[in-house]
Amino acid sequence: MKPTTPNPLILVSGATGYIASRLIPRLLENGYRVRCLARSPQKLSQRAWFSQVEVTAGDVTHPESLSAAMQGVSTAYYLIHSMAAGHGYQRIDLESARNFAGAAKKARVEHIIYVGGLADPREKLALHLLSRIESGVALREAGVPVTEFRAGVIAGPGSVSFEMIRFIAEQFPLMIGPDWLRHRSQPIATSDIIEYLLAALITPECRGEIVELGCEKSRSYIEVMEEFALIRGLKRKTLLLPFIPPVVMAFMIDKLTPVEFSYALPLVEGLQNDSLVLEPTARRLFPHIEPLDYAEAVRRSLADLDPRRIERVWLDAGKEHVRLKHEGFLVDYRVSARTPTSPDVGKRQYRELLQSKNLPRV
Repeated sequence: MKPTTPNPLILVSGATGYIASRLIPRLLENGYRVRCLARSPQKLSQRAWFSQVEVTAGDVTHPESLSAAMQGVSTAYYLIHSMAAGHGYQRIDLESARNFAGAAKKARVEHIIYVGGLADPREKLALHLLSRIESGVALREAGVPVTEFRAGVIAGPGSVSFEMIRFIAEQFPLMIGPDWLRHRSQPIATSDIIEYLLAALITPECRGEIVELGCEKSRSYIEVMEEFALIRGLKRKTLLLPFIPPVVMAFMIDKLTPVEFSYALPLVEGLQNDSLVLEPTARRLFPHIEPLDYAEAVRRSLADLDPRRIERVWLDAGKEHVRLKHEGFLVDYRVSARTPTSPDVGKRQYRELLQSKNLPRV
């Protein structure tokens, strides 16, 4: 994925976020100059690649702060959403996209690359998915060519959707949920998204295109959780009830996993829509990329999942990672590392650990 022109400058917005934090080192490896746009640049100071990038303070809700960041940029990645803002985040998303695209137009940026949500815009969509679709429309309004990637469940360690699935499957022998978990999805591995984002830089044909991303096989959301449990070797049962309000499910996720309510609610509401690839644009434009199947993406994610170093940037890049709630995988990890050789003693310690209110920290 080497640049086709000498030493182009790439702007990565949302640089403290999940996708951006994985994209930036790959851009550097491939010889690109990288400028990071962040509201709080100090949150990037501990990144291994910090000294190799240019960091600019800016806020997409304040258009006047974007002009300096755009100067000299050939391609700008738009990797921003406002879910954590809570009520009214859709308006913020729309204004932010317009501000970013307008600044890019003034600076003569050649290309914007955006990651949005995977859904059929002809359906009645949950607000979160509708907001992601509308953000793509807003980015295109300024006239800068946009490549819009649409992705559903992102399977990778630290991804908020993957962590929701993981914590629920790890902790509950009986997984209870609403019957709309029968809606279907085509998850995509984090590593595959990064490959598409890199490929878009050297594929002029993708400019102006909407590219839907997902693994080949679709699964219902409950099947996604069941398959995770199966791969982990966990015996799990599922019970789908006729109606559980999204707000109740989001509240439970907030209390029982590290995913806060402000993130959980829009994501849960989005489960009421199918998230399926309807057009084969990805295969036409990027035939060399073969997306991992969800099962393989889970296996690789689990192999990379070390509680001592995993980054959940959606918690808040400024918070310590030790403030996690009941981390099911962490409990398994600690016990396997510290239990004596006697199985009976190990089982007793495991039960005591699960019952303890003072769970271990990362």
